[in-house]
Amino acid sequence: MIRAYIFLIGAAIIGIGFLALSRVDKDAAMSLMVGSLTLGGGLIICGIFSIKMLWHGLIGAGVLALLGFGRGILNLSDAAKYIVGERPRGNEPLFELAVTILCALFLTRILSAWRRERMRRMLEENPN
Repeated sequence: MIRAYIFLIGAAIIGIGFLALSRVDKDAAMSLMVGSLTLGGGLIICGIFSIKMLWHGLIGAGVLALLGFGRGILNLSDAAKYIVGERPRGNEPLFELAVTILCALFLTRILSAWRRERMRRMLEENPN
């Protein structure tokens, strides 16, 4: 199930980049598109790795989600300004906020899967 989630989040991030091409001015849209192809493509590659080696792909996807979330946290001030009504960058903060939320949700999903696996291994070692 988590493998499908990796592919889904990667495709959603790439989709956000394609949506930005039609909703944001040209220079900002290309920057968003390159970023979404990099992050979403990396997640899809991690999903491919997880087919043969589950935890290698999950850890790689978790690191990418952490990087995407960390980058998005820096843009939260622009999203707050957008919500208030100041829009010097157009719609760009909305797309960045969407990617940040997806990365945060994905990161929590990866961490919970890791915690469940750790508990399973601990119980396997010591069943009492």
